[in-house]
This record gives sequence, structure tokens and C-alpha cells, in this order.
Amino acid sequence: MPKVEGSVHIAAPRGRVLEIARDNERFPEFMSDVASVTVVEKSADGLRIVSDWVAIVPKFGNKVRWREEDVWDLDAGTCTFRQLEGDYDQFEGVWTFTVDGAGTRFDSTLEYRLEIPLVGPLIKAIVHKTMQANLDSTLAAIRDRAQNG
Repeated sequence: MPKVEGSVHIAAPRGRVLEIARDNERFPEFMSDVASVTVVEKSADGLRIVSDWVAIVPKFGNKVRWREEDVWDLDAGTCTFRQLEGDYDQFEGVWTFTVDGAGTRFDSTLEYRLEIPLVGPLIKAIVHKTMQANLDSTLAAIRDRAQNG
């Protein structure tokens, strides 16, 4: 299964970064490839969130939709997420937020599977590159939001 990974240092306290990362309904305000996020279910403690996502694939001008479950462990500084239903055949990963000096290290790992009939290696490479670019832009957007308000 294809996998993309990334990491970024954020010059902001872990608590601030976690606050931004947990407020996924606001992602469309500062992430250009996220059209909408709508929370449909939230546990009483706020540690499990189910939300509907619509993302834009700029290279193709298409939209991708999925329902995602996020499970937060604030002590460990992690969010484990997975698609419950949607356009991907599989979409799951983990975000990890670690205190790093005076700031926070944000690591992201995403495993995905997107089966498109009659798609050759070239298109699969483009999809992989698009997934990596999306992961990198998510890291950068959360970094910029945490550092610049």
C-alpha cells in the first residue's frame, strides 16, 4: 500500500499546535485544498471526531469526498485517523506532535489506496505525488497558522 510521510518543526507550544490541529472544521479557512469539513459526530470528551471531508485535487480539478474518524490521545500527542467511507479504497494514518525545544515537531504518516480501473504506473505516480504534496501542504498550513495566528 502506498505511504507518504512528512515532518515539520513549528515554533509554537504543543498545546497551541494541538488546538489548531483538532479544530478541523476551520481547515478550509487556511488550507486551499480543503473545500469543507463538517463534524457529524463528537464524543463527549472530544477525543473521537467523525467528520465529512471534501478536498480539491488541483492538478485534476476534481473533488474527493470521505468520512473520517479521528481518535486523539492528547497525553501521547497523537491523532490516529481513518476513512470510514468515501472515494479512497483505504485512507489512514497518524499525526504525532512532540515537544521539540521551544516548539513542536509535527510528524504525519498516511497510507492510502486508490484503485482506478485501467490506470497505469504513470497515473499512480501522479496520484502518489499529489498525496505527498497534500500532506506537505497540511504540515505547512498548520505550522503557519500556529506561528502566525
